[in-house]
Parts: sequence; structure tokens; C-alpha cells
Amino acid sequence: MSDVWTLIDLFVTFARMSLIAVGGMQSVLGEVYREVVEVRGWMSAADLADLIALAQASPGPNGLFSGLIGLRVAGVAGFFVGALAVALPPAILAFGMSRVRRRLATAHWLRSAQAGMVPIVVGLVLAGGLVSAQAADDTWAKIGLTVAVSLVVWRTTWNPLWLLGVGALIGLARL
Repeated sequence: MSDVWTLIDLFVTFARMSLIAVGGMQSVLGEVYREVVEVRGWMSAADLADLIALAQASPGPNGLFSGLIGLRVAGVAGFFVGALAVALPPAILAFGMSRVRRRLATAHWLRSAQAGMVPIVVGLVLAGGLVSAQAADDTWAKIGLTVAVSLVVWRTTWNPLWLLGVGALIGLARL
């Protein structure tokens, strides 16, 4: 059994981030990196980047990496605590806010506030991608591959999973 205090720390860490993750957990990757790698030392930056990549390749919500981090930190109990911490607080908040929003559906200031969140979310997601790239790209070859994949994803309609597969094959060839 995992240390109860570790599980509580895991829950509080991810629950706090999930409540500010406008646009999904991808938007707070910078804070995830800071908390998991720098503050708590639960794993290295490369390990975190690997878990994020695995979670992104898997079907399901983009916050799946919180469960994987929990699994690494505290075993199976940590997996469930990490996943629950990302899902439960925003679900409760969304339920409560949906009731308030129904009452304020015609309020002009609410629509303006929602429209103002779009550039914030885009900026947070881009910052999260930059943090992931910095953690994973420690050679010029990796930096070049990240830039190339980013350009291909941006400028084409290719499914990113094909590019992930190509990257995996390149990684296996280097072993």
C-alpha cells in the first residue's frame, strides 16, 4: 500500500491544476512539469515527457497522464488517485456552473468572458507544448524532429498518430 500522505499530495496537486486547466490538462503542462519534476522530484523531465507522449497516443482524455504519473509515484492506488483528481473537481465545478450559466444565458458579459478565454487557452496549450519539447529534446536531432513534426501537423491533414509511429520507429532504430 502506498503512503497515504503521498496519495493525498498527489490528489491535491492534480486537483488544484485540474481546476485551472481551461482547455484541458494540456494547458497546464508547464505547471505539471514544475510540480512533478522540479518541486516534488517524482520523476525526471524525460520520464514525464514519455508519460505525456504515451497518454497523448492513447484514446481518451488528454489528462490521462495524471494517472500514469500517479502509477509511477504510488503504484495502482496512485493511478486511481491521479485520474480521480483530474476528473472529479472539474466535473463538480462544471455541474455547478452549468446551473448558473442557464440562469445567465442572456448576459452579454458572460459571452464576452467566454470569448476572451480563447486566446488564453491557445497560449496555455502552446506553452505546454513548449515545456514538453524542452523536456524531451536534448539533442539537435530531436529538436529538428520536433520542429518537422510540428510543421507537418500544422500544415497537413495527416493523422498525428502516423508521425508518432514514425518517431517510435526512429527511436527503436537508434537502440
